[in-house]
Amino acid sequence: MRELTIVAAAALLSAAGSSPALADAAAGKAKAQTTCADCHGLDGIARVPDAPHLAGESAIYLVRQLEAFQSGERQHQQMSIIAQGLSDEDIANLADWYSGIKITAEMPE
Repeated sequence: MRELTIVAAAALLSAAGSSPALADAAAGKAKAQTTCADCHGLDGIARVPDAPHLAGESAIYLVRQLEAFQSGERQHQQMSIIAQGLSDEDIANLADWYSGIKITAEMPE
């Protein structure tokens, strides 16, 4: 089952046109500072109520969502515009940055 999951993840990354091995988290951080941080935070913790937290999200998920905003498959007044200005490299780098942030969860008592 684990092998199937790894193969499926590799196929999705390949189909998405980005590869974590080719992504540059430092470039993603720099892009996030100028493009994403006002709403999603540089640390991936959202600053506005209608923006999702990005810290620790799967790179595959982040790439897929940004591509969906670019294609019009997913619509949002701001994100649809912002995504249009991102290159495939920007998307891979942003996904690498935000997915690399380590988060912890604390269960309520």
